[in-house]
Amino acid sequence: MNSQFKKGVLDLLVLTILDRGDSYGYDVADTLSGKIQMSEGTVYPILRKLASEGQLETYLKESQDGPPRKYYHLTDGGREKLSEYRKEWDEFSEAVRAILEDEKK
Repeated sequence: MNSQFKKGVLDLLVLTILDRGDSYGYDVADTLSGKIQMSEGTVYPILRKLASEGQLETYLKESQDGPPRKYYHLTDGGREKLSEYRKEWDEFSEAVRAILEDEKK
């Protein structure tokens, strides 16, 4: 997948993953990299940005496998932003689909 395509949709995907439940950074990165070719390091700046914008909150949770992990939790503001992103994505993908289908005719 083209990196410009990915860049424009990663915030939406991270918020979507966290809407399903709180998670730590590595788990978010692993979920994304399992579906989209990308490095795990790409996710951490996005998580920091979304947290600084108030869309995510963080907390530490003890881990049986080592030191405490930083978990990310979607805020009400994050849910609102996710809703906006989903609406924009639906409109954009419909427009792209319409153009691509018109080319086939």
